[in-house]
Amino acid sequence: MKKLSTLSSQRHAQRLLAALENHHPNAETALAWENPWQLLVAVILSAQCTDERVNLVTPPLFAKWPTPEDLAAADIENLRNAISSINFYNNKAKHIHATAKLVSEKHGGKVPQTMDELIQLPGVARKTANCVLGTGFGKAVGIVVDTHVGRLSRRMGLTAENNPIKVEKNLIALFPAEKWVWLSHALIDHGRSTCTSRKAKCDECDLEELCPKIIDNS
Repeated sequence: MKKLSTLSSQRHAQRLLAALENHHPNAETALAWENPWQLLVAVILSAQCTDERVNLVTPPLFAKWPTPEDLAAADIENLRNAISSINFYNNKAKHIHATAKLVSEKHGGKVPQTMDELIQLPGVARKTANCVLGTGFGKAVGIVVDTHVGRLSRRMGLTAENNPIKVEKNLIALFPAEKWVWLSHALIDHGRSTCTSRKAKCDECDLEELCPKIIDNS
């Protein structure tokens, strides 16, 4: 497959954006949350774990420890038990407990609203911070690049990169900032429903005519 020129890439991105808006207009996170603190915890728990599993664990978790202060004061062993059905629950319990303490003591119990502050929290890297800022606060600082977004971005000819930060940089250059938050949700929805990791369902794909495997890239 030939590499798209800069102008062709921009046109291709515009066409994909229109198609995604048509087929995934209301895309949003599948995680259940009621406030930015709950979203932050849910996103930390969701790493290498399904959203469905996280959504089973978080309601009783937040019922028992509703605030960062409550969770910071919790016994770590009790916290481990509460999230034991989550992948890598030991490390995640440590991260959430430490993050609760920092949010309580350093940020007055409020989730910080800047990238620099968020990535200082245990268990929080750029992807998590982007999700919290965009979905929780409506701040389009960047684009969430998870495995679905990275896979679809490469398959759809939007990037040739594998590094999530480089993928994000490519996507930021192609799409308007007001679409960044929604775009990641739309790509995730499409990646889960159609363009799956094991086998892309091209015969069922509403975006097939825009896929680089059949468009003229000259």
